Amino acid sequence: MFTGIVECTGVVVAATDDEGGRRLRIAPEAAFEDLRHGQSIAVGGVCLTVEEFSVGADGEGGWFEVFLASETVEKTYLGDVGEGDRVNLERALRADGRLDGHIVQGHVDTTTTVTGIERVGDDWYFEFDLPESIANYVVGKGSVCLDGISLTVADRHEGDFAVAVIPTTYEVTTLSEKSVGDPVHVEVDVVAKYVENMVSGYADALRSD
Repeated sequence: MFTGIVECTGVVVAATDDEGGRRLRIAPEAAFEDLRHGQSIAVGGVCLTVEEFSVGADGEGGWFEVFLASETVEKTYLGDVGEGDRVNLERALRADGRLDGHIVQGHVDTTTTVTGIERVGDDWYFEFDLPESIANYVVGKGSVCLDGISLTVADRHEGDFAVAVIPTTYEVTTLSEKSVGDPVHVEVDVVAKYVENMVSGYADALRSD
């Protein structure tokens, strides 16, 4: 489980197609001293497993490799990233850690598109297309995870939604590199899915009476 609080970005230093998927080697831009085989890391909001790694001297100069299964390649844009591209990174939440963002699983629901970017004072206002498949789960002032970043929905309309981004988030994450038309991973609040599942049972029962 993750929180949507990005620790740092990482640079893709190698990307190779492999049987049944794709393999990425990523160099974190901050020291990840506790890398280990089998560790879960959210890469651009996608939960992936560390298969190989090198920590490097004093925790610097390290890298880790992850494998993208064919389903991950099909449902995310990680199949298109290449050498030199940057991605947001977050290690899994420790049991004794603070939940500063919201509950994030790293299970991307869909990929959407940036439709607008506006500077508002020191902050930024990003607009995104709202796919019909997730429309029921995106509500004003609710939580949404975009490229692994926990954000609050500032505005929500029938076909789009927007978030306000503070300077720190803009600088620490890959949002600073986004342009209109770029893809973004979306994971909706899993709590909303559970609520829908429970309520739908009562609704079906009422309709049958």
